[in-house]
Amino acid sequence: MVIRASVGCLLLIGLIASAGEAGQTGPVTGLAVPSASSSPALPFAIDGPPPPVPPAVMTRDAEGRVTLRAVRLTTPLRVDGRLDEAVYDDVPAISGFIQTEPDEGTDATEKTELWILFDDDKLYLVARCWESEPERLVANERRRDNNIVWSGNDVIGFALDTFYDRRNGVIFNVNPVGGRTDGQVTNERQYNGDWNPVWDAKVGRFEGGWTVETAIPFKSLRYRPGRSQIWGFNARRTSRWKNELTYLARIPRSLGQRGMQQVSMAAALVGLEVPPASMNLEVKPYATADLRSDLAAAPKVVNDVKGDAGLDVKYGVTQGLTADFTVNTDFAQVEADEQQVNLTRFSLFFPEKREFFLENQGVFSFGGAGTSGQGGGDLPILFYSRRIGLDQGSVVPIDAGGRLTGRLGRFNIGALNIQTGDQPASRSRATNFSVVRVRRDLLRRSSVGVIATGRSVAQNGVGRNLAYGVDGAFAFFENLAITTYWARTESEGRSGSATSYRAQLDYGGDRYGVQLERLAVGAAFNPDVGFVRRADMRRTFGQLRFSPRPRSLPRVRRFSFVASTGQIENGAGRLETREWDGEFAIEFANSDRFSLSYGDTYEFLPQPFRIAPGVTLPVGGYDFRNVRLSQTFGRQRPLSGTVSLEHGSFYSGRRTTLGLSQGRLDLSAQLTVEPSYSVNWVDLAEGAFTTHLLGSRVTYTMTPLMFVSTLVQFNSSTHAVTANARLRWEYRPGSELFVVYNERRDTLARGFPDLRDRAFIIKINRLVRF
Repeated sequence: MVIRASVGCLLLIGLIASAGEAGQTGPVTGLAVPSASSSPALPFAIDGPPPPVPPAVMTRDAEGRVTLRAVRLTTPLRVDGRLDEAVYDDVPAISGFIQTEPDEGTDATEKTELWILFDDDKLYLVARCWESEPERLVANERRRDNNIVWSGNDVIGFALDTFYDRRNGVIFNVNPVGGRTDGQVTNERQYNGDWNPVWDAKVGRFEGGWTVETAIPFKSLRYRPGRSQIWGFNARRTSRWKNELTYLARIPRSLGQRGMQQVSMAAALVGLEVPPASMNLEVKPYATADLRSDLAAAPKVVNDVKGDAGLDVKYGVTQGLTADFTVNTDFAQVEADEQQVNLTRFSLFFPEKREFFLENQGVFSFGGAGTSGQGGGDLPILFYSRRIGLDQGSVVPIDAGGRLTGRLGRFNIGALNIQTGDQPASRSRATNFSVVRVRRDLLRRSSVGVIATGRSVAQNGVGRNLAYGVDGAFAFFENLAITTYWARTESEGRSGSATSYRAQLDYGGDRYGVQLERLAVGAAFNPDVGFVRRADMRRTFGQLRFSPRPRSLPRVRRFSFVASTGQIENGAGRLETREWDGEFAIEFANSDRFSLSYGDTYEFLPQPFRIAPGVTLPVGGYDFRNVRLSQTFGRQRPLSGTVSLEHGSFYSGRRTTLGLSQGRLDLSAQLTVEPSYSVNWVDLAEGAFTTHLLGSRVTYTMTPLMFVSTLVQFNSSTHAVTANARLRWEYRPGSELFVVYNERRDTLARGFPDLRDRAFIIKINRLVRF
């Protein structure tokens, strides 16, 4: 009954949205753009110079603004990366990239040529990247969606603002060996790299550099209604061996790589004609087979064989709104969490990795916090999708669910409803989860919004749980942003303040940076569909940054001096935490980074804190100080990563920490090893202990759409060795085969660690588009 009502609500919202969008005319923003140029051939005004007159494809004015023209093809383009078709001779190339790093505003030192083409079904983005020293190209990652593609390789990227709202967009990146990434940008702030549309890319080499051809079906994109379109467009190129970053439309160096998300600065793209509206329906059935053992269960499970099936459906309600439905949802293919050692008294945050919750996740972000990708520290998250289908590490079955996400005029809309089943192992009861999020655009780059979340059975099993709030994000000039929110929860059996609020000012210039924040979380503030790391607190924080760029030191790109202070009081006004931190860092021209930091901390423990087995810290206040050294070796190196050493006082004693994080050894463009290791030597008055966290991921990439990866981890705190092996093969666009093996063993056993549980899973799905 609940599911029928939820689906009905989603369909009703979709029908209303469809009616509203059908009557929509003019620009999505609904606002006249200052200094805009108009043309009788355009559906509305653009923020840029007049459109180029054919055969020209690009105009740039004295202010640096750019307008581009897409060119229609009479026959589909053969996507092979060769650039040997006649169209590349007949249509002029788009060029004239401008440096962001190292010399802002000057011409790129390497020439880049672009073509923006389209036919009745697809958009083609093509680039020819010239190289003065082709043998120095850095390209060592072929796996789809690995961030090394754009953060550590030579790469060409394309950003599309398909609604021309100057605040949201999608990004596509391709490197010289065919590695690719794709992602969504929400409100120029949140980036979701787990969006996986259907598109194709092929690369090639020529004597003077490398080439890429991409084909993006219009069905993979969302845009405003109407055949004639105006989109925003920008392109970014990174020459990794010289650490040079360039854009087609100028981006200030204070934004750096984040400039691709700044779609308000993108060029205007005219001349596009999209196909007439169609059904736009995607059906993705799946089937699984698995063999499981769980020796810790009662009774024990040994080699239990099972199979299952389910269905995901995606329907384009309008060109801007998408409805998703799922039945008997399965997440067997999800990779394992990377383990963490927790030496604090607060809960750890683990990112979401399940595809159903990742697409369009930025729509549900609230108050400046993410939803699933990264933790916000002490900042509460009102919608944390890991609350759905997971309970205390146990998987809870998801029976069915639906959601509606997208744009309607000046509004971003998100609605979600999920029904989970009973799970006796974790004593989880069948529960309905619901989220509604609406955000309205204001001015050029600002917005206000509301959110409401509900849970029919509270996490503690007593009554239901509700949360609701209002937030605003205001952006001014290039680097000034103000973020604020107010939220409240309703839970049975909790006393005290159930509200939370935040006000933050952030100026992120290239040379100077300032951040001021006031955050409050009530003792009874409890969003059961969210995440609260620390309740009953009032936090005041300030940070200053000075980042000069020395011209007399060619090997140094920038120095950075950062000083910050923060303190946290509880609702009664008692000081619980005070921190003073300072950091000096050097960013080198080759992308290496060195930092030296010092921290002075006061921490009050309101109750005994069991920090390790047999070691409990008593109630009281503690002062401790530490020094940290770290060296990061740039991603362009065959061996990269961050090595750090930290030493100082810690509660009632001392702590020394040695770590290797984000390690990566490139044995070839196909085979990589990613080691990590951290060790804490802790000597307290209450006792001494040592923690070890060791892990390594080995990945072999057969093609950009097929790889096998193994993650092995040892955590001395939990006395466990875990292994996760995954084969992922996208055997046709949008259709995948997964083979997964998971195993966990207990290191306390004598001899070889005893098996706790293991699973061998095969999953296949098939995408059918109508």
